[in-house]
Amino acid sequence: MTDRRTLGRSDLSVSPLCLGANVFSWSADEKATFDILDAYRAGGGNFLDTADTYGRLPDGSKGDGSENLIGQWLAARGNRDEMVVATKVGLHRDYLGLAPGNIKRAAEQSLRRLGTDHIDLYYTHRDDESVPIEDIVSALDELVKEGKVRHIAASNISPERLAASLAFSEREGLARYVALQPHYNLVSRDTYEGALQDLAAANGLSALPYFSLAAGFLTGKYRPGTNVESVRAEKAGGYAETERGRKVLAALDVVAGEHDAEVATVALAWLAQRPTVAAPIASARTLEQLPALLALADLRLTDADIARLTTASA
Repeated sequence: MTDRRTLGRSDLSVSPLCLGANVFSWSADEKATFDILDAYRAGGGNFLDTADTYGRLPDGSKGDGSENLIGQWLAARGNRDEMVVATKVGLHRDYLGLAPGNIKRAAEQSLRRLGTDHIDLYYTHRDDESVPIEDIVSALDELVKEGKVRHIAASNISPERLAASLAFSEREGLARYVALQPHYNLVSRDTYEGALQDLAAANGLSALPYFSLAAGFLTGKYRPGTNVESVRAEKAGGYAETERGRKVLAALDVVAGEHDAEVATVALAWLAQRPTVAAPIASARTLEQLPALLALADLRLTDADIARLTTASA
């Protein structure tokens, strides 16, 4: 995990696996979170992905506990300058949407929870088509000029709105998206491949896919006719009942066997070797789940491996 990749046209240098923090303070408590973060950092990782909606509040409702735990860990370890921290704006119940005022207020709260004076990569969590792209980009640019955000990115955005945003930034000399976070994995390819991927390639954007393991399905533990106790079981288990899901699992089993690797590692490696992808995002709710994710850095699939997996997932 000591390898580093540059995100788009930025000065951000990140490890080949981005650790997803969506499970922190949700299915991973404080101790598990700190253990996972310590092990990820010890393994050479430096890239964390969270959002102001990830985790739970003290009363158990959906909230912003993930940012809080990351902030506490950064303070306890004194390693803020060693980590690249990404978070998101637009879906928090108190700052819903991408109106300029919401973006500014939400950023201030994320900074407070994270215990930092800057966010390395700030995403629009989901596009808000009720707000002109000019207003969104201008608000993000202000945060960059104030030093509160280093670089900006987008998630869940249409090709048309992304293209318009990039054109506006270029025309006005404002902060420009350097990365895109699409839903993308072996059983969900049309959510990125096509117009979005072409746009990212043409404009030098790095892709950082979420749901890289399809809610756990691509770890191989969800098989037809099996029951798995997990908060994601219903979603992940559904893939096992599809023809594509079964074909993908069969191909993953073959490739994993040839490399003496975990199924999850192979699924992430396929993604990491796709055009425009800089680092897949994957989360671990227990320490035992982390090694298969970290092993991504040491697995290089052959052309034949990639062809097998790509054909199975078509």
